[in-house]
Amino acid sequence: MITARLRNLQEYQQHKKSNERIYNKIRKLEENLEKNNGREFRVKGFSYPAQCEVDFLVDYLYGNGVNINWRERVLCPVTNLNNRLRAAVHFIDFELDLTPQSNIYIAEQLTPLYSFLKAKYPAMIGSEFLGPAVSPAFVNTAGIRHEDATNLSFADNSLDCYLSFDCLEHIPDFDAAFRESFRVLKPGGALFWTVPFAMNDYANIIRATMAPDGTVTNILPPEYHGDPVNPDGGILCFQYFGWELFDRLRAIGFSDAYALTYWSDSLGYYNGDQLVFCAIK
Repeated sequence: MITARLRNLQEYQQHKKSNERIYNKIRKLEENLEKNNGREFRVKGFSYPAQCEVDFLVDYLYGNGVNINWRERVLCPVTNLNNRLRAAVHFIDFELDLTPQSNIYIAEQLTPLYSFLKAKYPAMIGSEFLGPAVSPAFVNTAGIRHEDATNLSFADNSLDCYLSFDCLEHIPDFDAAFRESFRVLKPGGALFWTVPFAMNDYANIIRATMAPDGTVTNILPPEYHGDPVNPDGGILCFQYFGWELFDRLRAIGFSDAYALTYWSDSLGYYNGDQLVFCAIK
C-alpha cells in the first residue's frame, strides 16, 4: 500500500512531486479500468475488514457515467463497505490504540459501518442527527439516538475516540463542531474522520452558509449527499475542506493533526489520492 502522513499543503505537494512516476502509473491503470462503457464490473482484491479475498463491485453510481467515483464505490460483498470506509477501518486498526472497552463515539447509527464497528467495539455509541429541536442523547422509539456535533451530550474529557465519516461537511458552524470534539476527548484521545477535501487548496471552499435564523445562502450550486435517516432526501453540503483545517485544529488545541494518503490495487483502494484524517488531543 502506498501511504504517507501529511500535515500541510507543502508536504502534500512534495509528496506528489517525489512520487510523480507512481501517480502517473496509477492514473493510467484507473483510466483503463474506467473504459467499460458504464457497465458495472468486478475486480479481485483483499478486503481488509472482511479479512478475505473478494470480488469488489465497481459501478458508475455517483459518477458522471464516464468516470468512476472510486471513493464511494468498490464495494466489498461481505461487509458492504466501500473504498473509503474499508480504508477507514484499516487505519483505525493501525493508527488508533483502541480496545473493545474503549469509549468510542461514532456520528452514525444506521449504516453498515456502524454495524461492523459495533461488533468489534461493543462499548461504542452511535447516533444520527434527528433535527435541531431534539435534545442531546434523546433516543426515539426506533432506538436511534440523537446527537448534534455542535452540542454533544458527552462529558468533558470522556471519550477515547470520536469517529466521523463524511458528516462534518454538512455542519455550517464546523469550527464549533471541532471545538466540541476537542472538549469531549480525553487527553491523548483521537478524532478520526473523513470529509470531502480540496487537496490542492489551502483555503476551505465554502459552498453555502446558514444565518442564525436558519436561512441558507448557496454560494455555489447546491450539492446534496445521502441521508441515512431520510433515504429519499439528502443533506446539503456546506463546505469542502482545505489544508487550512489543520491550522484551525492546532489553534483549537489539538497537539497533532494530519492526513493519511493511501492507494492499493490489491486492497481495492483506488482513486490516486484519497485521505483519512486524524487529530490527537
